Amino acid sequence: MKRSITIITCILMAFVAAKGYSQAYNGLFNSISNAHSARVVALGGIPLPMHDGDLQTVTFNPSSICPSMDNQISLSYVGDFKTGTNYASAQYSHTFETIGSFAATVQYDNYGNFAYASESGHSDGTEFNVSDFVVTLGWGRELTDKWSIGANLKYAGIQYESGRGGALGVDVAATYWSYSNWAFTLAGRNIGHQLFYTGTANNEKWLPFSIDFIASKKLDHLPLTFVFGYHDIQNWKRVSDNQYLIEENYDPITGLYAEPSKTKKFFNNLGSHLVLGAEMEIGKNFVLRASYNYETHLKMDVPKKRTLMGLSAGFGVKIKAFQIDYAYSCNNIAGSPHFLNLRMDLSKF
Repeated sequence: MKRSITIITCILMAFVAAKGYSQAYNGLFNSISNAHSARVVALGGIPLPMHDGDLQTVTFNPSSICPSMDNQISLSYVGDFKTGTNYASAQYSHTFETIGSFAATVQYDNYGNFAYASESGHSDGTEFNVSDFVVTLGWGRELTDKWSIGANLKYAGIQYESGRGGALGVDVAATYWSYSNWAFTLAGRNIGHQLFYTGTANNEKWLPFSIDFIASKKLDHLPLTFVFGYHDIQNWKRVSDNQYLIEENYDPITGLYAEPSKTKKFFNNLGSHLVLGAEMEIGKNFVLRASYNYETHLKMDVPKKRTLMGLSAGFGVKIKAFQIDYAYSCNNIAGSPHFLNLRMDLSKF
């Protein structure tokens, strides 16, 4: 009991110390929050409180790093065929008996080539490339049969035409799992600061800091696990006033803008923090996954048009020493990405 209290106290102190990093953010180092894992995306893009040796979960939840990941390798590809963007990543994990388990991840995001153009729109045919990368070294340790902790050290680099930049960040997390198949994760992500940037119009210094609390429950008599997430605890207002202007919230009689009620604003902000997902095992080697993110639906949906924005779904299949996972995320009406992961245990070869 004393050890559990000490763990919680240390995690909370880290979050309080990181509160100063929670500043306004508009996306220069947003790649440090990108998910490449099909399983993470299919279950809502949040730190998963899973402790089943899945190497793909570690970049969002370092406390999931454990000895059962030893000598695992994972390769990921993310493609959006409409926009031409391509992401890739590679991961490897190794466990040392005395100091714990480690996981290394390299992510590369390529947004394609863009044409140089003058202010009038004239292009001479020359192009430039936009890309970024993230290198992560994670550590995790099981303290008891119910508690695990972990941390990620991350370096993010960007290359936007003549602009070059770098940032350093840290994730900290703790996971508790009970004998009644409940699991809880508290994570502080992207505690960090920009190191340098050579471009212009740079008003960003801090990384997109977030505190997330996630719970999962595996049913006793059904191979179904529910995931409940409350993300960005430190930032209540998730919906800007401009969002209601986009929704064309006008009075049908006067034609004037109608201020949304406080109740609507409250539930929109509350809903924008919540993520609900589910994972169902079908036999020993196949699993189905799906989730809904209300914030994505609210911000990416098109007024007066029905879409599936906010929904993500996927599956996983195990073939001997290989685990293949796929996910599709509806997060943009112009084009949504496909996620494909291949995970293998090198010890079985």
